[in-house]
Amino acid sequence: MLTSQEDVTVLEVKDYVTTPKSNGYKSLHLIVAIPVFMSDRVEPVTVEIQIRTVAMDFWASLEHKIFYKYRGVVPANLVAELKEAADVANRLDIQMERLHNQVVALEPAVRTGDDLLSIAGLTPFALPTSLLEAIDRGRTSDVTD
Repeated sequence: MLTSQEDVTVLEVKDYVTTPKSNGYKSLHLIVAIPVFMSDRVEPVTVEIQIRTVAMDFWASLEHKIFYKYRGVVPANLVAELKEAADVANRLDIQMERLHNQVVALEPAVRTGDDLLSIAGLTPFALPTSLLEAIDRGRTSDVTD
C-alpha cells in the first residue's frame, strides 16, 4: 500500500522478517524519499520507516537502551537473554496472529454498512457487536436523560 503511492519513492528495503538478524530481531525497514512541501519548492526527504509488531517494538526499544548503556559491549549473558526474548516475542506474535485469525473466522461472512466504521482514506473495518451495542446504549441514555 505504502509503496504504491505515487509520491513515495522506495530507495531500499531491509527485510528482517524473512531474514531475521542474528539477535532474533524481525522487522521490515523501508528507506523512502517523500516530498516535503516548502513555501517555494518541494524537497525530497529520505526517511526510514520501520514496521514491526508491538512485541518486537518493545524488544527493540529495550535492546537499543542496553546497547547504549554498555556502549556496544554487552555482556554475553545479556546478549543471550535478548536473543531468547526476541524468540519469545516472535512466538507471541505467531500465537496472537493465529488467535486473531480464529476470531475473524467466527465473524459473520456478510457485513452490512451498519457494523462497519469508515474513516476517510482507510478501508472500512468491522466493529465488535458489543461495542456497537454500547454505543447504541449511550445514544439511548443521552436521549432519555
